[in-house]
Amino acid sequence: MAHTIEEKKKLLNRVRRIKGQVEAIERTLDQEAECSDVLHNIAACRGAMDSLMAEVIEGHIRFHVLDPATAPTDDQAQAADDLIQALRAYLK
Repeated sequence: MAHTIEEKKKLLNRVRRIKGQVEAIERTLDQEAECSDVLHNIAACRGAMDSLMAEVIEGHIRFHVLDPATAPTDDQAQAADDLIQALRAYLK
């Protein structure tokens, strides 16, 4: 999936942060924390998952929907950028 070593490292770092956030949810539940604390941790984890999803979708569009072997036309590049921006807005 990751198209470069740098992207792979970046995605794995995101996943590790999400793992820490999920563990924080587990701790707050185990410690019978206030509902607001649990909800705050869940919201943070959800935001991180949405960001990861947006990153993976963008890579898919740029490397699999568009042909990386040829330069996209101006219309194709604009359509891809528009789709990526719409998905990022949706996933916020």
